[in-house]
Amino acid sequence: MTTVEAHSHRARASEEELREQLSNMQALLVLSMLMTESRDERQILHLACTAVPSLARCGLEGVYLVDAGWVALDDCRGDDDGRIPDRGAVGLAQVVDQLIHLGAGGGGVAAEGRGWTWAFPLRGMEGHLGYLVVSASVAPSPGEQFLLRGLAQQAGIALANARLHASQRATAETLAATVRTLERSTAIHDRLTRVGVAGEGQAGIARAVHELTGFPVAVEDRYGNLRAWAGPHRPDPYPKDPVARREQMLRRVIREHRPVREGGRLLAVAQPRGDVLGVLVLVDPAGSAGEQELVALEHGATVLSMELARLRSLADTELRVRRELVDELLGGTDEDSALARAQALGYDLERPHRVAVVDGRARARDDDAFFHAVRRAARDSGVGSLMVARGGAVVVLSDTDGSWEVFRQAVLSGLGGGRCRVGVGGRCERPQDFPRSYREASFALRLQERSNGSDQVTSFDDLGVYGILSGMDDITGVERFVRSWLGDLLAYDARKHSDLVATLTSYLECGGNYDATAGALAVHRSTLKYRLQRIREISGHDLSEADARFNLQLATRAWATLTALREGTSAT
Repeated sequence: MTTVEAHSHRARASEEELREQLSNMQALLVLSMLMTESRDERQILHLACTAVPSLARCGLEGVYLVDAGWVALDDCRGDDDGRIPDRGAVGLAQVVDQLIHLGAGGGGVAAEGRGWTWAFPLRGMEGHLGYLVVSASVAPSPGEQFLLRGLAQQAGIALANARLHASQRATAETLAATVRTLERSTAIHDRLTRVGVAGEGQAGIARAVHELTGFPVAVEDRYGNLRAWAGPHRPDPYPKDPVARREQMLRRVIREHRPVREGGRLLAVAQPRGDVLGVLVLVDPAGSAGEQELVALEHGATVLSMELARLRSLADTELRVRRELVDELLGGTDEDSALARAQALGYDLERPHRVAVVDGRARARDDDAFFHAVRRAARDSGVGSLMVARGGAVVVLSDTDGSWEVFRQAVLSGLGGGRCRVGVGGRCERPQDFPRSYREASFALRLQERSNGSDQVTSFDDLGVYGILSGMDDITGVERFVRSWLGDLLAYDARKHSDLVATLTSYLECGGNYDATAGALAVHRSTLKYRLQRIREISGHDLSEADARFNLQLATRAWATLTALREGTSAT
């Protein structure tokens, strides 16, 4: 070949190489556009990897991403001869270990069985993303390496762009979800606020929360009694937890400051000024209630707190006025003034009444809880609505002659246990009669206490001789009668700290029955016989003689009456 021909041949080869480079650059430009338009990271990597063999005499080893590790796209891998290299776990681990310590500029990597391996950096605007790793038997030409570097650079930009769009989409979705949540919370707040402003009460609050959530909703008082229900499947009777379990649940809800799950129910407390007045319940046995249902329950509990606080304020005001009226009536007041005050309350004071004194306590010795239990029982059993707390007891002005035992049991039920006994005074026809009826009720209660019997209702009208004796203006004759029949026994009891008079009283009240008397006193029969023998010896009376037994029983009843009267005087 002549020099001219050689020169011409080199020129044509150079021209062909230039055309090939231009073609590869155009292909890289098109590929760059495709990758940039894509939002799928795996598709971007697929495009870059499949382009490697067409841009240079190289095969793809894989892609390493800083945040994801080695990405093996097996359908793209291959060496410069078209064969897929088998690195094995050990070989791959060695390559990855080198990439971890390689700088952001990339560089050569030692790979077993390959003559040349290079990690081209994938970079975006926010920094280094990883490497495009290729290998060949011999190093590609500078032009081919330039194309591979350009390919990696464009792939990095496309990856960063895709991630930016993904981040923006995620942010937009989060923002949209937040807006929806706020809109839902605002709708819940507005709905429940309208209920509170409209004065729809506890039933309206329960109904609104039910409509907002789709779940049955209950409003309970502190003690678990149902006050309102909205939704299907209302239980009848409504279940009520034991007192101890109820208090434990309330403490847990207060401690956690948010609704809590108790079995198949979600509960939130209505707690204005730190005092639990009610509980809002979402019935959810399947446990499917979500965050929005909790928001509705919390908003509902807030509105319920305001409603119950308003009701309590009104009730406290009315209760204070009623207490003032009761205090005036019990202490004796001008009839016209009492009638005028009662009329202002919308209360008919001209109906016949009785005064009842209710004594007892809750298990926790809470006077306020006892008063409210009496108040609820009086309302529910129709006993009356005028009452006042006095001397640890509750005085009720009753305008009915219903069952006082039913009322007493209702008090115990409201307390969840404890003690309750009731003294009922005589009938009041006019306001001036209330002080007398109050004294009679108090006397009946003290007489019941002196008898050491079980808690019960004692009516003054049923006291018989006790009532007659208590109404005597001059009791000096009664006192002389008691001393003449019981004087020696009372002196012996005072000196020896014994209880012979109490033993004699029980024996006579039991009709002289040994077994009944021993049971009432909780003593052995032989102990009772010994005491009765001592009574005969000290008093000098024959307990088998009819007149003696009559007079002794009258004397013991008079003694009990005098004791109760003295206790009433000292209490006053």
